[in-house]
Amino acid sequence: MPPPDRGLLWLGLVLGSCTSLGSTAVGNNAKDALNILLIIVDDLRPSLGCYGDKLIRSPNINQLASRSLLFQNAFAQQAVCAPSRVSFLTGRRPDTTRLYDFNSYWRVQAGNFSTIPQYFKENGYVTMSVGKVFHPGISSNHSDDSPYSWSVPPYHPSSEKYENTKTCRGPDGELHANLICPVDVADIPEGTLPDKQSTKEAIRLLEKVKTSASPFFLAVGYHKPHIPFRYPKEFQKLYPLENITLAPDPYVPAGLPSVAYNPWMDIRQREDVQALNLSVPYGSIPVDFQRRIIQSYFASVSYLDTQVGHLLSALDDLQLANNTIITFTSDHGWSLGEHGEWAKYSNFDVVTRVPLMFYVPGRTALLPKAGEKLFPYIDPFDSISELMEPGQQAIDIVELVSLFPTLAGLAGLQVPPRCPIPSFHVELCREGQSLLKHFQFHDLEEDLISHGGNPRESIAYSQYPRPGDYPQWNSDKPSLRDIKVMGYSIRTIDYRYTVWVGFNPHEFLANFSDVHAGELYFMESDPLQDHNMYNEGGDLLQSLTP
Repeated sequence: MPPPDRGLLWLGLVLGSCTSLGSTAVGNNAKDALNILLIIVDDLRPSLGCYGDKLIRSPNINQLASRSLLFQNAFAQQAVCAPSRVSFLTGRRPDTTRLYDFNSYWRVQAGNFSTIPQYFKENGYVTMSVGKVFHPGISSNHSDDSPYSWSVPPYHPSSEKYENTKTCRGPDGELHANLICPVDVADIPEGTLPDKQSTKEAIRLLEKVKTSASPFFLAVGYHKPHIPFRYPKEFQKLYPLENITLAPDPYVPAGLPSVAYNPWMDIRQREDVQALNLSVPYGSIPVDFQRRIIQSYFASVSYLDTQVGHLLSALDDLQLANNTIITFTSDHGWSLGEHGEWAKYSNFDVVTRVPLMFYVPGRTALLPKAGEKLFPYIDPFDSISELMEPGQQAIDIVELVSLFPTLAGLAGLQVPPRCPIPSFHVELCREGQSLLKHFQFHDLEEDLISHGGNPRESIAYSQYPRPGDYPQWNSDKPSLRDIKVMGYSIRTIDYRYTVWVGFNPHEFLANFSDVHAGELYFMESDPLQDHNMYNEGGDLLQSLTP
């Protein structure tokens, strides 16, 4: 990555030449085109005030939700970083991208599929990436998919390299590589944190593009609340340990197939967790340490909220809020003790369900009046900040692969066509449904719940690979060559049904006649998905089988 000054020089050259980019969608109406701000968060479940969590302090995200269309039931297609991001940024499912791990690049492994930013770039937008948007490494060709997706070199915070190093001060006064890592920011390397740097850079880019004749697409990827929980220590004060409640289902359910369980090996490698001497794979974490993990996850969310707040406030200050679509989502969720797990890596709601909201100027909220700020910064330490209610809501089951057609349609671009089956030879198409029907509101001054038709007709698909039927050291993140079983999961309003079947990693083929295990949960009676009815479903089970 070039140094910042060179990157800004490149940006200046791009801005000066973008008006000559041939674009049927933007064309001569570039000044009227809506900008896009896509905020992607890492490992954030819907533990937010706008999703009904009464303990979480997330006033700035809540404020965004109050002016957005919020989807209550949005689901990722695979609950691990790289496969999920490649899936929703290409609009293709993991079985099409053929990425289930971190170790391949879809343009080589599967097909030369277009991405969301690439599509906007080809339609006259200046496209920019800050922080963790694509997963870094092989899965994005060690370049964040440049130059396909981005007009300027993607930006990564310099302090990223310290995330997993010994920067956590322990009770012994020494530095450790811990899971729980509240810090004095001034004392750590470079005196900053990655998300702080990303916010600063994103604001600087907004200042640069404000006067551009071309619209912009800016993707900002925040690291928290991904582990380790390294955040400014003052945020712990928001969550006294005596106020922390444990997961209502902290044990491995009796009817859970062994293939469905993940042993959360990544947190077991942290020094403070290693000191607990837990047995593998089912050893449980002591209750007092569970509370500390939850406290630090929540503190990380509030720290994240401040960064989102500073970014949106700057968007306001630059008078861009009235012509910028804002989308906020996460790549997947994270278990905080539910089912005895402390990770993602499964098909349960707690790790596949994500926050998803769209602010569309004049559509989800009235345009701001002269001098009015839509997104003034709110301090999460201000107790008054939690009074804000979400705006419009949709309860239908939706998928992250719908991001591509939805953003294109909201921006006035032609929505890419639905993919044929198979679609490996098709560069531009999408496998997700457009969510545009949910934005057809008639009265923006009323809080509305949009069903977009019959919610029982909506379905979300997720999947997760395993190296075998029993938990082992690589069950969480098996490499492609080690995958022997794939869990395919269907989520409707009424149930979640998962079938674990044999999988050939060389041919990328699932064998649905080779069933290893199954799960069936009815949402009305079992919303936490603790009582597996797979062996008791009878005729209903047969009707659900693919």
